[in-house]
Amino acid sequence: MKRLALVTGAGSGLGALAAQRLAAAAWDVVGVDVDPEGLARTAARSPNTHTRLCDVADPKAVETVVAEIGTPHRVVHAAAVSPMGLTLEQPLDEVERVMRVDYLGTVHVVRATMPGMVARGRGELILFSSLAGWLPARTTSAYGAAKAAVDNYAETLFQEYGDSGVTIRVVCPAQVDTPGLRAAAERYPAAGRGPRMAAREVLDEVDRSLARPAHDLYVLPGRRAKSAVFLRRHAPRLMDAAVRRATRPR
Repeated sequence: MKRLALVTGAGSGLGALAAQRLAAAAWDVVGVDVDPEGLARTAARSPNTHTRLCDVADPKAVETVVAEIGTPHRVVHAAAVSPMGLTLEQPLDEVERVMRVDYLGTVHVVRATMPGMVARGRGELILFSSLAGWLPARTTSAYGAAKAAVDNYAETLFQEYGDSGVTIRVVCPAQVDTPGLRAAAERYPAAGRGPRMAAREVLDEVDRSLARPAHDLYVLPGRRAKSAVFLRRHAPRLMDAAVRRATRPR
């Protein structure tokens, strides 16, 4: 039986690479994005990649895609926007867009796909969050709040459906070298400081997590993410001071 994957944010970055890797592993892949050119580049690499224009902030659009393709065996939800701005200066419409795409987009994707996987008794739901949801930092108030909401939503989902047969993972990388991060760093250079992980390294960590039988919700790719979360939990003042130093304007 063919395995079906739904990948959001498939036009670039982590979503594009995830779609390409799944297609190379003989999955039938449906990639969705709001960027038709990016989707075309992703699909050009494989005949078993199909694309749909879809804004995950629109629940009806997400429901329509899932109704057309059927219940996927794996969902990779990577669609997100990450504009940066000082908390009192970032335009309100930009803040609202971040919440609609990053948080409500997650809700829409989960509500459209999870019931079918639960009814089947198996499936994989992979939600991309961010270390920004754990570590407040300058210029990330909207993005970090949206990702923190994703984390809380996923933890509740895990409590309710962790024994349903559906594997749930929330991926919280530090900085990943993607077009989104590069664009944010152009506007606020401090947001782009520090080492960046390659997208393939993040996806490798996800694959290793899926291969383990352990029921761990979070995937923290790389030593930096693991150390940051540990310090946030056990030495929050120390971690806060480190983040302040790292993101201070120069």
